[in-house]
Amino acid sequence: MSENVNRVDTADAAPNEAAVFRKVSLRLLPFLFLLYVINLIDRTNIGIARLQMVDQQHVLDEAAYALGAGIFYVGYLLFEVPSNMILLRMGARAWIARILLSWGIISSAMMFVTGPWSFAALRMLLGVAEAGFFPGIIFYLNNWFPARMRGRAVAQFMLGGVIASMVGNPISGFILEFMDQIGGLWGWQWVFLLEGLPAVALGFITLAYLTDRPEQAHWLTQAERTWLTQQIERDRSVAPHSRSHSLKAAFLDPRVWLLIAVYFTVAMGDNSYGFYIPTILRSEFRWTPFEIGLLVAAPSVIAMVGMVLVGRNSDRTGERRWHVACSAFTAALGWLTLAGIGSRVLTIPGVDSRWLFVAGVAVTLTGMKSMLPTFWTLPPMFLSGAAAAGGIALINSVANLGGFLGPMIMGHAEKTTGSFTVGYLVMAATLFTGGLLALTVAPRTRGESE
Repeated sequence: MSENVNRVDTADAAPNEAAVFRKVSLRLLPFLFLLYVINLIDRTNIGIARLQMVDQQHVLDEAAYALGAGIFYVGYLLFEVPSNMILLRMGARAWIARILLSWGIISSAMMFVTGPWSFAALRMLLGVAEAGFFPGIIFYLNNWFPARMRGRAVAQFMLGGVIASMVGNPISGFILEFMDQIGGLWGWQWVFLLEGLPAVALGFITLAYLTDRPEQAHWLTQAERTWLTQQIERDRSVAPHSRSHSLKAAFLDPRVWLLIAVYFTVAMGDNSYGFYIPTILRSEFRWTPFEIGLLVAAPSVIAMVGMVLVGRNSDRTGERRWHVACSAFTAALGWLTLAGIGSRVLTIPGVDSRWLFVAGVAVTLTGMKSMLPTFWTLPPMFLSGAAAAGGIALINSVANLGGFLGPMIMGHAEKTTGSFTVGYLVMAATLFTGGLLALTVAPRTRGESE
């Protein structure tokens, strides 16, 4: 009789799963989301700044801007894997705080750019400073959420990428237009200064706020800490026995390089969009900087909804590859639509081409952003430990060379043809290829749907 009572008491004492993950999500995801918003604003605000730096003040020409936009990823490539391995040793809290402080200082220092050399040097240093942030967060989330909940967790974190466009572009456009020549500074200088400082402040806050692992979470009860730690360990233990653990194994695993190829395609498209969408909107329809900021924000709302729905449905069904692939095909369709409208091949009687173009932008952005959360559930299928930390960083760093190539293609297309149409077509073909590659990723052999 007493044995049965003890069993009932133990069961009653077990934490409620929904309550625990709600508590974890509310504690971690909004803060990580905020960090990602600041990260992407500081990385892509050169898109708005370009409207003055290139078109008005002529600090840079088109070639220098495209090179500086892309050279960021050279620093990223060189330091991404070492940065994530240091994070594995030091813990996420301290290392992410260091990343925030250094990138905030360098981002603010962009206000001192005087020409192509200083622009390229600071952009490369910004890539070095930011290296390890995104893959570090993905690795960090793997330590708090089991696979069955990871898609929606990553989606909620990565909504920051969409919100950054919604918030960052209007703010940057406002600063550029209405703070120009205040204090003797150009609008673009105020953009870099004011948008770099929040990262510095958040670096100090991160040290006090983040918790490295569930067992250290003072904001959970002892029972919740124990239960969550057991859930994460159990999730890892049911993975296929062929899972790789060493950093060397991650570098030699062909599946890692296949994921690099898939992510390369979305990096090309997403960064081409981020660095050139203000210029594209101005060149196509001559809107003001503030209007451009607002117009860039509007499609982000649709992209945000798409990200959440795709992430949740992927978790619900356990299917990953088709969710990534169909999102890529949607993005390809969006780029193709922009090419058709930009070349005046695609018109709809009675429909203003400006708003048709904005609709194409929304489809493009929604497809690319919806790829990302589900994509980042794929590496933990076969990587863990040092292999996961290094492998995720390797995927992010090498694939983000697409972020170097994409803006170069867009800039070259505009310079040689006088329009972005060729660039749109290249991005459409690239994203379509990414969708096909995603379908070839081998699914998990146990517990993962085909």
